[in-house]
Amino acid sequence: MGSAAVISIPEEHDKDQRVIGRVPMDQEEHKNPNNNNNHWLCSIRQGIKRQDMRKVIHSVKVAIALVVVSLLYLLDPLYNQVGDNAMWAIMTVVVVFEFFAGATLSKGLNRGLGTILGGGLGCLASAFAQDLGGLASAIIIGISVFIFGAVASYLRMVPNIKKKYDYGVMIFILTFNLIVVSGMRADKIMRLARERLSTIAMGFAVCIFISFLIFPSWASDELHDSTVLNFHNLANSIQGCMEAYFNSTDEKKKNKSDASFSSCKLVLNSKSKDDSLANFAKWEPWHGKFGLNYPWHKYLQIGELLRELAATVISIKACLQSPRQPSSGMREAIKEPCETAGSSIIWTLKELGEGIKKMKRSQIEGVIVPKLKLVRQELSLIVTPSKLGPIENSDGLAMASFLFLIMEILEKVEELAKEVEELEEAARFRTT
Repeated sequence: MGSAAVISIPEEHDKDQRVIGRVPMDQEEHKNPNNNNNHWLCSIRQGIKRQDMRKVIHSVKVAIALVVVSLLYLLDPLYNQVGDNAMWAIMTVVVVFEFFAGATLSKGLNRGLGTILGGGLGCLASAFAQDLGGLASAIIIGISVFIFGAVASYLRMVPNIKKKYDYGVMIFILTFNLIVVSGMRADKIMRLARERLSTIAMGFAVCIFISFLIFPSWASDELHDSTVLNFHNLANSIQGCMEAYFNSTDEKKKNKSDASFSSCKLVLNSKSKDDSLANFAKWEPWHGKFGLNYPWHKYLQIGELLRELAATVISIKACLQSPRQPSSGMREAIKEPCETAGSSIIWTLKELGEGIKKMKRSQIEGVIVPKLKLVRQELSLIVTPSKLGPIENSDGLAMASFLFLIMEILEKVEELAKEVEELEEAARFRTT
């Protein structure tokens, strides 16, 4: 289950009216605009509690895995079979067991593959050097260490390899060098490698069993839920900005804008988390609503557009905090079309987020995109000197800056809607 607090959105009413005109705010929000904020605060607190509980569960799972592999030491029949190599099973659990099941699988397979390749090549290089003997043996070992160390280190800097196989390449370097410079005979190395590899496999098997079958934490669920949450964060940020610009006093405007921009900053800082989750999700087997070869790369592309949109929303902060503010009369002149545009943006973001959450197709080509284009055309009609005054006028300049930012947000939301439509096609979202 994902740790993000995903808010269920009530079904929208009067969609025909929303397509061609202004979307009225909910009457309860008019009466008490703090209700929406309180609802989100409660949801965030619940999300934090769930996250804390998941951390406790993960800690217990790691402890259980350590107890299980420790039995290789504690039980004499098992210890007689593996001996001191049991410590490699314990080390595997400590190093490999991660919070997400996909991360555990990725790290375990990387460790196993790196150990096998490094051990195999190390045995070949060591055997060849021992056959030559004398100074030639030292020269061969030095050359092999140099070549394999340089090539593997270079591969660690290749972006695609670093993203998926960095840990495996590091284990390869470590294993290869330990075997080559150990000076042991090939037959002893092979026997030791088999024993250690078997205990590593035991530790890995324990990690996979516990991670996948006991309250598993899926990176795919986390990425899915966090993406949905970003849609709602941006929708509420834009709503807060519109209310702050048109309906608030200076002090309330500052408080609302600060709260709105804090949500945008969460979206802006989500890149590294999304990249890691998408990488782990690709390693996870079929589970729940996510099948094999699920298009997780589309979530990364949507995340990039969401971050671009968040950066544009943050740009509105300059309009809200600028010392040159337009007169109340000019604001009233553009209030209705701007609120229409803002309501359309908010509704679209929530519709797209809800569609992804339920894995259900939205009416993007039929309703959402035409609606955004119509609102953008209507808004462009008021960006004229006759409406805003001459550009040299500070009021007109301040108002034009705000309007152009709203129009840019509309364009980015339209682009985002098309990207979501591609996700719906690739992931085969249901139509009803």
